[in-house]
Amino acid sequence: MPAKRKASAKESSSTATIGFEAKLWLTADKLRNNMDAAEYKHVVLGLIFLKYISDTFEEHRAKLLAGEGDYAGADAEDPDEYKAENVFWVPADARWSHLQASAKQPTIGKTVDDAMVAIERDNPRLKGVLPKDYARPGLDKQRLGELIDLIGTIDLIASNQPSPDASRHPLPVGEGRGEGRSTTHRSVDVLGRVYEYFLTRFASAEGKNGGQFYTPSCVVRCLVEMLAPYKGRIYDPACGSGGMFVQSEKFVESHGGKLGDISIYGQESNATTRRLAVMNLALRGIEADFGPEHADTFRRDLHPDLRADYVLANPPFNDSDWFRKDDDVRWQFGVPPKGNANFAWVQHFIHHLAPQGMAGFVLANGSMSSNQSGEGDIRRALIEADLVDCMVALPGQLFYSTPISVCLWFLAKNKRDGSRRNRCKETLFIFAEKMGTMTDAVHRELTDSDLQTIVTTYHAWRGEAGAGKYEDIPGFCKSATTTEIAAHGHVLTPGRFVGAKEVEPDSEPFEEKMSRLVAELHAQFTESAKLEQAIKANLKGLGYAG
Repeated sequence: MPAKRKASAKESSSTATIGFEAKLWLTADKLRNNMDAAEYKHVVLGLIFLKYISDTFEEHRAKLLAGEGDYAGADAEDPDEYKAENVFWVPADARWSHLQASAKQPTIGKTVDDAMVAIERDNPRLKGVLPKDYARPGLDKQRLGELIDLIGTIDLIASNQPSPDASRHPLPVGEGRGEGRSTTHRSVDVLGRVYEYFLTRFASAEGKNGGQFYTPSCVVRCLVEMLAPYKGRIYDPACGSGGMFVQSEKFVESHGGKLGDISIYGQESNATTRRLAVMNLALRGIEADFGPEHADTFRRDLHPDLRADYVLANPPFNDSDWFRKDDDVRWQFGVPPKGNANFAWVQHFIHHLAPQGMAGFVLANGSMSSNQSGEGDIRRALIEADLVDCMVALPGQLFYSTPISVCLWFLAKNKRDGSRRNRCKETLFIFAEKMGTMTDAVHRELTDSDLQTIVTTYHAWRGEAGAGKYEDIPGFCKSATTTEIAAHGHVLTPGRFVGAKEVEPDSEPFEEKMSRLVAELHAQFTESAKLEQAIKANLKGLGYAG
């Protein structure tokens, strides 16, 4: 395994400040005035989404009007021409140009609401998704108009951005079409980045409540890159704003795959958060099955027959307010306690895994060691069933919702699947609590270098081609057997297994070191005495001699 190295601040690739998105956010936040961040979030993100679908519509409309190649004879006012290319149809009164022309009018709130209604009417996929309360009296219409003008400047920003690689095209395009990348389409790419960045900032502004809809991108990247979901069904039963799905799509495309290689299934209990997820994925041309509506995963599983190849999730930490049915078919390893849903989520994930499936998810650290209310028995049953593939202890302050440290669990239904080495009766422990860089006084991020170290370690341990040879590293990683885990009382805390970091031996003999240190100390005493005399002289010159 390659040696670890400490990342410098410059190479950390932090998402805390990323140029134009940050500048847009500062201006948009000023326009928020006294509005609560949780409320303002839907105002801003709804407008960004409206700008996105209008831009994608205008781009495709330009191709139809040009009438070249496959578009010869096409009718630019036929909604079917757009739906065939997975582009939302936008009626004339809902197009961004119309909204921006009306931005200074006192009726702009109703104009935006009417646009949202029209778009939902003509695009069944968006029914019930878009915010439609811009006309409410509590929303300052002058500031709303200024916000529309601000989002309109994304066109100018996009024209100055380098054209992204064609493989990052967010919309499916037929063979032989869309050879170039127009300013409009760069605007579409930029809008996706702005939406993601604004989600981050709103999560920070909302503090604890921000955790309900947002998982830090570095944590999502760690989960996705460790599982490496190249192809298959991906499921998140607590999907928030859809960050796991967006990162999975980025992973597939960055590794030469295409959007259709993965199928996405999600569920979210909060109606407004579910709408954020639908918009977030639609921004990138990703189709997903979120079920017919929002629903509590434990009360009403919207995908009861799904067997996923990958489960990626960040469920609520230590949820004590959850619905339990004692004879639920999902409780294969023991009935979880009513006071904590951690192992209800774990067993729900396992229930939905395919025979070769794998799961990666975030839980509070207590899940690794708690023995309360039968949780220790459930954890022991999971270990004895040889489901636990890897445990990662993360540093604190990664989340906006809590400063506590959390852990990542990785489960595998079949550790002898033929595509990797046989890992039966083995579990990898990674201690990453010392990693990360502070981005401000209260938030930490894992750097690219940190992520590479964690991911490469796991892949090397699994025996994947190109990942290098795995070796235990004291203080960082350890491959333990089921027997060793049992000897620790079936506790899964990595710190128990990885041991202490090796200290480099001191090559300087003790007598020489003491002589050198004493000499340095006397030199410092002498310098201190000189400084004391200089200060006394200065005070005397000012008339304050003691």
